[in-house]
Amino acid sequence: MATCLALAEKGRGFVSPNPMVGCAIVKNGKVAGKGFHEIFGGAHAEINALEKAGKKAKGSTLYVNLEPCCHWGRTGPCTNAIISAGIAKVVIAMQDPNPKMRGNGIAKLVESGVKVEIGVLAEQAEKLNEKFVKFMKTGKPFVCLKQAITSDGMVSWGNGKRKRISGKESREWALGLRNGFDAIMVGINTVLKDNPRLTRRSGRFAGQISRIVLDARLRIPLNAKVFSSDKKAIIVCGQKADRKKEMLLQKKCVVLRVESRNGLIGMEELFARLGKMGISSVLVEGGQALASSILAENLADKVCWIVSKKKAGRKGKFFADKRVARICLKKVNVFMLGKDVVIEGMPISE
Repeated sequence: MATCLALAEKGRGFVSPNPMVGCAIVKNGKVAGKGFHEIFGGAHAEINALEKAGKKAKGSTLYVNLEPCCHWGRTGPCTNAIISAGIAKVVIAMQDPNPKMRGNGIAKLVESGVKVEIGVLAEQAEKLNEKFVKFMKTGKPFVCLKQAITSDGMVSWGNGKRKRISGKESREWALGLRNGFDAIMVGINTVLKDNPRLTRRSGRFAGQISRIVLDARLRIPLNAKVFSSDKKAIIVCGQKADRKKEMLLQKKCVVLRVESRNGLIGMEELFARLGKMGISSVLVEGGQALASSILAENLADKVCWIVSKKKAGRKGKFFADKRVARICLKKVNVFMLGKDVVIEGMPISE
């Protein structure tokens, strides 16, 4: 199963909103065939592994990190192929949370006389596909908040300084995070200050990614770099934003009007609408106001804080929203990147 998880990881950035799946077929103690879901719309992991195993698949054991599908989508049911190949036993890490599945694939295999074992490395399998699991269960995207922070708790230097907070190693790691997400989200202040492109940097992952800018009053310049990609950016504004500016922007991007209060976009409504658009995961790279708003509404599924040894040397509050006093995390992972400390975890309500 560990081999399956490693194979599944190869699909990161290429298969969303589908899950990452790896498969290995074993006969007489030897791997007869293995494969993974390589690209959205392409053959599933089980099909790729069965093709490589060929006739050796008969009477063998198939390992897979997610319940095989039993419904028609862009490809045919994997359960049918498994049964037809004469697989004797299927070992599954976790049940598929997709409403079309949830045990149906397992039931079909059992009904056809295939032995099934489930739960091997289940926790690791669920972590691997945490974005897919959230999206399938709620219809809303998995939200990860990423911030670079000084050792005295500031997310910016203040006074207009543009000096980087994090080091080279952690910046490269942070850019790599984008490869596993459907969309990147920032606030309008980030665009006005830094004018980022918000694209994937790695050549292996140089595909399209949705870029979302929260801009309640539509202050974004028409020549902003987020408009430079073939895939249209998504600009989110309030109901009172300028209609004439919206008409100009619609030639360059998608404009979403969302209810706002006190100049802040309603984030819960926004994430629900993004989910309906098929966006299953969002990496939030915004500043203090956007981050605090998401944390205050308990909408972050995960946080990634890159803590630098550098000090801003000024007083201020880490959270801009009064509703946020502190954040408690579970499933915490702490590691070093260069001179920076990275803290990952899932927020929990106290």
